[in-house]
Amino acid sequence: MDFLKQRSLWALFLIFGLATAHGGHENVPEGESVSLDPIDSTLWIHMILMGFAFGIVFPLGMVLGIVRSRWHVPVQIVGTVVAVLAYFLGHAHKGRQFSKNVHHSFANWLMLMLVVQVALGFYLKLHLVKAGQGRIRWIFVLAHGIVGKVMPVVSWAQMVFGGIAAMGFCQADHLGQCLAHFIMGSAFIGYGICLTILLLVGQFWLRRTGRSQEFFDSLIIAAWGCVNTFTEHRWGQEWAHNDLQHTTMGVVWWCAGLLGMWLSRSRNGRPKRNLIPALVILITGYAMSAHAQSLMISTMIHSIFGYTLMAAGATRIIEISFVLGDKSAISMTGVEPNSFQHLPPFLLYASGFLFMGATEEQMLLLHNAGITHVSYVLILYSVAFIMYLFVNVLVHIYATHAWPEGQEEEEDQEAHKYANVNGAAYMNGNGNGHVRSRAEAQRIEDAEAFELHGLIDEDDEEEVTTPTGPKKMTNEESAH
Repeated sequence: MDFLKQRSLWALFLIFGLATAHGGHENVPEGESVSLDPIDSTLWIHMILMGFAFGIVFPLGMVLGIVRSRWHVPVQIVGTVVAVLAYFLGHAHKGRQFSKNVHHSFANWLMLMLVVQVALGFYLKLHLVKAGQGRIRWIFVLAHGIVGKVMPVVSWAQMVFGGIAAMGFCQADHLGQCLAHFIMGSAFIGYGICLTILLLVGQFWLRRTGRSQEFFDSLIIAAWGCVNTFTEHRWGQEWAHNDLQHTTMGVVWWCAGLLGMWLSRSRNGRPKRNLIPALVILITGYAMSAHAQSLMISTMIHSIFGYTLMAAGATRIIEISFVLGDKSAISMTGVEPNSFQHLPPFLLYASGFLFMGATEEQMLLLHNAGITHVSYVLILYSVAFIMYLFVNVLVHIYATHAWPEGQEEEEDQEAHKYANVNGAAYMNGNGNGHVRSRAEAQRIEDAEAFELHGLIDEDDEEEVTTPTGPKKMTNEESAH
C-alpha cells in the first residue's frame, strides 16, 4: 500500500508540472491550422498512448471502482503513468505543427481533472479520521465518484478534438456542419451505450423509477428537438434547404417526444411501452438517407448512414412489439436478453460512427485519395463492432460483481413470488412500479385477512388468494 501511495503522489506532482507548461508551435503557415509536415512517430505514439489510457484503461478502472475491486487502484495508476508519458510526448513531437486549437486548450482541463481524481483517490486511501475528517469523508467519496464517471465523456470529446486538430478540419465555413456531424454522431453512440446498459443491467433501475424506458427516451428526444428547432437556422437570414430540413426535423422530434412521454404510462398510471422513439429514429434515418450531397461518395455514405439508422428504428419496433410483447424484458431481472435485442443498440453505434465520419472535409479527402465508400463503410462498421464489444465487456465486469452467479435466478424467483395477485409483476397497489418487499407483501396479506373477517360464516373456512399464495382461513384465524 505504501508503494501505491508513493506512485500516486509521484504521478500527482508530475501531472501538475506538465499541465502548466506547453510549448508554442510557430511553423504553421499564415491562414492555415496545420503545417504541411507529416505526423511523426512521436506524435503517433502520443495519440496511441492517450487513446489507450483515456479510452480503455480509465473506463475499465472506473467500472472496477464502482464494484469496489482491489484492482481499481493498480489499473488507475497504470493509466495515470501512461497518460503522463503521452502528455509529455505530445509536447516533444516534431513534424506537423499546429496553431492554437480546442484540443490544445481542452487538454489542460482534462489533465486538471486527472490531477483532482488522483488527489481524491490518494486522500481516500489514507483513511484519515482525525479532526472530523471521518465525518466529511463522504464528500470526497462522492466527488471521486462523480469525477471518475464524467471523465470517460470528457475523454471522448478530447479524442474527437484531437482527431480534428491532427487533420486541421472544422475551420471557417466548415465549422457548422462539422459540429453537427460530431455532436449528432456522438449522441447516437451515447444513446446506443445507454440502451446497452439498460438492456443488460438496467431493468431493476427502470422498475424503481416507475416509468417505462420510452419515457426517458421521449424526454431526451423532445429536449433535443427544441434545441435543433432554434439552433439549426440563423434567424433573420435567408433559409437554405439544409436549414429547413434540419429545423423541421427538430420540430418532429419535440412533437414526437411529447407524444411518447404521454403514451409511456397506462390509464391506471403504470409504465407502458410505446414505439414513438423507435419511429422517430426511423423517420430521422429516412430523412438523412435522402440528404443531397455534392460528392458521390458523400451521398453514398449519407445513404448508408440513413439506412443503418432506419434499421435501428425498425429493429427496435420489432423488439418491443414481437420479441418482448410490450414487456420490459424477457425475464424479471433482465438477464440473458434475446439475441435479437443486441441489434438496435449496435446499429445506433454504427450509425453514429458513420455520421461522425461523413463531414465535408473527410469526404473530400477520401474522394481525392480514390477510396471507395464500401471500404470506408466496412472500416467504420469494424470500429462499431469493437466499441460494442468493449462496452459489453465493461458491463459484464460490473454485472458479475454486482450480481454473483446464481443471484440473478434467486432474485427472479423472488420477483415472481411477490408479484401482484392480478399478474402485474413488481407493481404495488398504486401501480408506481416499485418492487414489493417481503414486509410489504406480509402487510398486504394481513390487511386482506382482516378485511375478510366477518364475511365468512362461523363454521366455514374458505381458501383465499394472498400475495404469498392460496391460504385457508377461518373466522377464528382471522380474529387472531
